[in-house]
Amino acid sequence: MRLQRCLLALALSLFATAARAELVVAVDTRLGITRLSREEVVNIFLGRYRKLPSGQAAMPIDQPTSSPLRKEFYRRLVGKDLSEINAYWARLIFSGKTSPPMQTENTEDVGPLIQAIPGGIGYLERSQLTPDLRVVLEMAP
Repeated sequence: MRLQRCLLALALSLFATAARAELVVAVDTRLGITRLSREEVVNIFLGRYRKLPSGQAAMPIDQPTSSPLRKEFYRRLVGKDLSEINAYWARLIFSGKTSPPMQTENTEDVGPLIQAIPGGIGYLERSQLTPDLRVVLEMAP
């Protein structure tokens, strides 16, 4: 019984941490982009179009499948859970229309990849920002 309570407390704390996370969408400062609308971010991450306002190709970077941030990002962005997002991508991949965002192996890779890949755009916790990344959209809870 005590073990069950401990596991429940741990699960609740992990959920609470993801729900409180200050999620932001960021790009490399060298892109010169200062803001993106929520609609632009939706379109980029859902493959509707992959261009930044500057005309450069956008390269969206997704958190790992198991990341609580990924679940929270899509809930905040489009109000959908990961099973709905996965079904969406399965349909698009099958039709050959577009491909899903690049997926990282771990959460710590997102920031460096945003900087390394031309047109890189990704979401991460505010605490993971570096001086070379610029917040272009705040993801309100």
